[in-house]
Amino acid sequence: MKTLDLAPLPRATGKETPWMDRVHAVVDRWMTSDALYRWSVANPLTRWVVRSRARKVFDLMAGFVYSQVLLACVRLRILETVAERPRTLDELAQATQLPAAGLQRLLQSALALELLEMRSGGRYGLGPLGAPVAGHAGIRAMIEHHAVLYQDMQDPVAMLAAQGHAGEMAQYWPYALDDAEKAAAAADALQAEKYARYSNLMSASQPFVVDEILASYRFDAHARVLDVGGGQGTFLSRLARHAPHLELTLFDLPEVATLARANFARQGLTQRSNAVPGSFLKDPLPQGADLVTLIRVAHDHPDADVRTVLAAIHDALPLGGTLLLAEPMAQEPGEAPLGDAYFHFYLLAMGAGRLRSASELMAMMTEAGFTHVEAVPNPMPLQTQILVGRKSRTNASAAAVH
Repeated sequence: MKTLDLAPLPRATGKETPWMDRVHAVVDRWMTSDALYRWSVANPLTRWVVRSRARKVFDLMAGFVYSQVLLACVRLRILETVAERPRTLDELAQATQLPAAGLQRLLQSALALELLEMRSGGRYGLGPLGAPVAGHAGIRAMIEHHAVLYQDMQDPVAMLAAQGHAGEMAQYWPYALDDAEKAAAAADALQAEKYARYSNLMSASQPFVVDEILASYRFDAHARVLDVGGGQGTFLSRLARHAPHLELTLFDLPEVATLARANFARQGLTQRSNAVPGSFLKDPLPQGADLVTLIRVAHDHPDADVRTVLAAIHDALPLGGTLLLAEPMAQEPGEAPLGDAYFHFYLLAMGAGRLRSASELMAMMTEAGFTHVEAVPNPMPLQTQILVGRKSRTNASAAAVH
């Protein structure tokens, strides 16, 4: 049975008054008082509060162990195996080639985390939190990929001091390299593999974002779509089936555009889809699209680069054209955070971008010349949030005057 929790104090918004600061100072002294802790544990009316918060603190401390349990289950394909049918310990030991005694520790841990659940005959079956992992290759790909992040976060203080540039993640992402590193890597035979690895991971994890966009935004009014930084074309391939009337163009680095063209050819989309090579930080974008999409790109880049690509998109759009931007975003002050703690460190490990709030991105879109900038509600804002802006005649006329 889950315990209740006291309603939290109002979340800090950055607009606290000195009076509120004094109240918080008093509460801080209470919350860190040994005497209050002993009294709360002894009092039956308050004991449940202490237990609930102690459990949460324990989960924070044990979180890395939980993540490693999940990673082990993915690497051993345990969740996929029991999804086919429940298995006994001996059957799973045979399938994983691990000693039963050692494997049992993992399985019991997975039970505690609701990745697995016990079925009849002492067999292990799929648990409620294991089901989405077993059912989606993209989730498993991201879990496996996070082993690189865990290496960087062994010393989080050192990671903060280095601003993420010295870690394994910064080397994993080809987009995180600066121009000198890219030039040096261009002659490296492994560079093509880096771009393929990056694009494969993005393609595997993209469907969750794509589903959010297709469920939230109507494409009926558009005729041509340009996807900037579109990777292997996962989004455009899904969009092609969702909206058969659209003509589709992808713009990405030459190594990635090659992968996208091959992907379009495999799916029979070459008549409707094209992949144009180039850098959105240096090259003009293809003209002619009335909708430009920027999917999970801005948060990978620093502010100056985001301003550059937004300005390039504005230049490429005709009057009345639309920009659709979708990616995970930081919560606004006073709102309950969703994935903020995760994304802040993940992007730091990449060594380039940062998590921005919707209001920050809307301000950057407005600065680039877009008007009627607004958020589009979507079912699962943890994975992505969606913003749209338009290139209006009024704004274009004002820009011409200046």
